[in-house]
Amino acid sequence: MAEVGGVLLSAVLQALFEKVTREVLDFSQGRKLADGTLRKLKIALLSVNAVAEDAEEKELTKPAVKVWLDELKCAVFDAEDILNEIDTEIQIRKLGADEFQSTPRKVRYIVSTFLNSFFKQIQRKVERVLDRLEYLEKQKKYLLGDEREGRGGKSVERFPRTSLVEESCIFGRDYDKEAVINLLLSHDASGGEMCVIGIVGMAGIGKTTLAQLIYNDRRVREHFDLEAWVYVSHEFDLFSITKTILEAVTSSTCDIKDLNRLQVTLKEKLMGKKFLLVLDDVWNKNYVDWEILSKPFKFGEQGSSVIVTTRDNDVASVVRSRSHCLKRLSEDDCWAVFANHAFHNVASPELEAVGRQIVKKCEGLPLAAKAIGALLWSKLDVDEWDKILNSEIWDLPIGETHILPSLRLSYKYLPSHLKPCFAYCSILPKGYAFEKDRLVLLWMAEGFLQEPKNKTMEEVGNDYFLDLVSRSLFQQSSGDKSCFVIHDLVNDLAKFVSGQFIFRPEGVSFHGIVNTTRHLSYFRTRFENFEKFEALFEVKRLRTFLPLEFSILDNNLSQKVPNVLLPKLRCLRVLSLSHYENLANLPKSIGKIKQLRYLDISFTAVKRLPNSVCKLINLQTLNLSWCNNLVGLPRDMRKLINLRHLDITRTDIMEMPTQLGSLRSLQTLTKFIIGSCNGWIA
Repeated sequence: MAEVGGVLLSAVLQALFEKVTREVLDFSQGRKLADGTLRKLKIALLSVNAVAEDAEEKELTKPAVKVWLDELKCAVFDAEDILNEIDTEIQIRKLGADEFQSTPRKVRYIVSTFLNSFFKQIQRKVERVLDRLEYLEKQKKYLLGDEREGRGGKSVERFPRTSLVEESCIFGRDYDKEAVINLLLSHDASGGEMCVIGIVGMAGIGKTTLAQLIYNDRRVREHFDLEAWVYVSHEFDLFSITKTILEAVTSSTCDIKDLNRLQVTLKEKLMGKKFLLVLDDVWNKNYVDWEILSKPFKFGEQGSSVIVTTRDNDVASVVRSRSHCLKRLSEDDCWAVFANHAFHNVASPELEAVGRQIVKKCEGLPLAAKAIGALLWSKLDVDEWDKILNSEIWDLPIGETHILPSLRLSYKYLPSHLKPCFAYCSILPKGYAFEKDRLVLLWMAEGFLQEPKNKTMEEVGNDYFLDLVSRSLFQQSSGDKSCFVIHDLVNDLAKFVSGQFIFRPEGVSFHGIVNTTRHLSYFRTRFENFEKFEALFEVKRLRTFLPLEFSILDNNLSQKVPNVLLPKLRCLRVLSLSHYENLANLPKSIGKIKQLRYLDISFTAVKRLPNSVCKLINLQTLNLSWCNNLVGLPRDMRKLINLRHLDITRTDIMEMPTQLGSLRSLQTLTKFIIGSCNGWIA
């Protein structure tokens, strides 16, 4: 499949498409489906994916587009479920044939015979998805128009920032301003190469504002012979940026069409001059690009400097800068920003009391304080302020808050492979501290990680995680350095982009969950009755069932949940029943959840696992830690050919199953017990 945008068709889904098509074509009885229906499905997905990115932009202002896009995503999820179902059944049949030590020819016969009947059932599902995709394809021209905004051009959401600033409206940046200016002014004495200073921080924290303050400072203007301000943005093109820099330096347009001539001319303009160049909003992490771009800069006079603003620490490293990391404002400074925008003249005591509580929600982000202050400027009634204080403020109309669009840029310009990983994080409550390794395993189970070439899946997930950390979307927890948290503003962004597909109840009730929900998390309570979960009978395509820690002691779950409800959720990929201390058994029907990849029953009273667990051929992670009553593992564990992590810490297992050594994907085995029968036989 050709490389396409990542809004709907991720690289992972493309790889799955290719794998399934290839495997089906290997068996003659399935050729008709592979050549016909599967090919149509692929073409239909490609067609709607071509306009999905444009739809993501327009859904902010056009509710009908959002409805259309949600329907489209549902259809894509259903297509992915079908492909996984085909892939799973082929794996099961091949494994069954291998169990009887069949010849390759016999294996082909067994699988092709199965495919012939299986595809008669699956064909109807494929055709239903095709019908939906074709219908949605017809609707796009009415919603999006034939000429889509942004095609072949820059995003309409990114607005270049200039060097101009109203200094009287800036609060809490005196220390940062003086620290960077001291670096600039002291560089003459230190000599050496050109000074590069990186101003690094998350979206909305005021990087550009700080650069503007420095750029316009009288001392800086008097120190340098030449100053230039250039907005770089995500679309990094060497020729265009060099041309823009030259035009900023000369204050005139140029019609040079050759990069070499541009660089030679720029070198001549900078030669012998002590210059200050600000490169605002840099995203590119390519070292070679930076080396080429910066060649003319090295001909400036000693003391010449470049300031780079960026959200990404990796960018600061690539340009070899001295990084100045911008921190959040103090509460008093944040209040000053808010008050400057919220009040006409003097604040009444009542408004100030509510306003200070609102400022706490801004958590030191000047962008948030400014936007909410501007929103409240025309609302002088205390009740109105109270409503905002007690509401999901980031869910307010985008045109009024101006917060979500700025944070949305962080999401929009994420690499396509990181988007589903980030959106999935809305399953985590605000302020919830999480471990990197656990989140990576969840991503892997959900199918978000691309097939590695020279790395393990876990290493790929680790790279994804560190990339999101470097973009300030994840932050190290102040309470536990081994854990991470997501800032509330960023959590709201994740919640917005995940939409109806992730449900995280605010209380104990599942009221509001819809049948299109794919991922569910909730806080455990002491007694979980069956009525709480009845709404899930209508959410048959749920992929994630994830209870989270609230009270880790004395959690009890109605046995009807695992026995009656869970077998109905055939699309589950992540299932956790951890910390339900009364859970003593898993039903045999667990084996029907064939797509399950992550099963966590740690800290439960489970004594034995049913052998049907071994039918979970896709299972990657099995966490049995602290199951103190567990004495054995199922005899057919060797069939879990995709198992990568088996945690049996603090269990009473006396003996390992035979042929466990045949699990070639196993990365983690927390302990191994040699019993009367040597279980490690390949």
